[in-house]
Amino acid sequence: MKLNPPLPVSRVARLAGAKLSGDKTISVTGINEIHKVEKGDITFVDHPKYYERALKSAASVILINNEAECPEGKALLLVKDPFREYNRLARYFRPFMPADKHISASASIGEGTMLQPGVFIGNHVKIGSGCVIHSHAVLYDYTEIGDNVTIHANTVIGSDAFYFKRRERGYEKMHSCGRVIIGDNVEIGSCCTIDRGVSSDTIVGSGTKLDNQVHIGHDTVIGKNCLFAAQVGIAGVVTIEDDVILWGQVGVQKDLTIGKGAVVLGQSGIAKSLKGDTTYFGSPVREAREKMKELALIKQLPQLMQKLETEV
Repeated sequence: MKLNPPLPVSRVARLAGAKLSGDKTISVTGINEIHKVEKGDITFVDHPKYYERALKSAASVILINNEAECPEGKALLLVKDPFREYNRLARYFRPFMPADKHISASASIGEGTMLQPGVFIGNHVKIGSGCVIHSHAVLYDYTEIGDNVTIHANTVIGSDAFYFKRRERGYEKMHSCGRVIIGDNVEIGSCCTIDRGVSSDTIVGSGTKLDNQVHIGHDTVIGKNCLFAAQVGIAGVVTIEDDVILWGQVGVQKDLTIGKGAVVLGQSGIAKSLKGDTTYFGSPVREAREKMKELALIKQLPQLMQKLETEV
């Protein structure tokens, strides 16, 4: 999430109740968790395993719970609980805004766009021209929709990221302050759910088509002209390049990349990044022909065991 206007790091330190060290002249231009940080962003780290990654990241300001040597050109904010203070800052910069009507007065809706009865359009939503949004679709705050987009009934775009920190007494939710950005000429089926970014953007590229009951997790970036069949489930922080096809009930693990032109056959499970221009199948997936050969051999195992027992 970008801050407008940027804030001096000294003011952010006061908001977080933090001890400031390092470059005190930095202007904070955004807030982002570690997967999506850019120069000018503030991020957080609360586990020794990830200290080095955070300190070497593009982030300019790091909320941290341990004294550390500050890299040149960065600032450190020492706090007891970085996750909690990060959350507090996210809520401060983008608080929840209750709705008082079905279509917010702050929403921007393009020429020729049709909204069917029961559609909910949240605060600061932007919708392009020539779109059709069917009954009971929900567009949360700050969602952006391109031109000539069709969204079918009961789809929800921009709901919170599924992101929780485990505590001794249960789970603490990370406040979602990101957005969903939908490109031009996209079609989204009924009962789909697309989560906003935790602090960055979930993106669906132009020309992409989603069947019914597809789920897309936070901060996932989908390229152009992709095709996802029903009940595809995609976790957070996934990059899917252009022209990818995922057939029905494909499941995609978090933090991976699917290359341009890849095709994944139905009911497959993707646990690692995949190269493009290849057809895959299975759980975990393999190149489809190799997986089919493997399955054919497995079917022969009972006969082979029987033969071995007979010979013995």
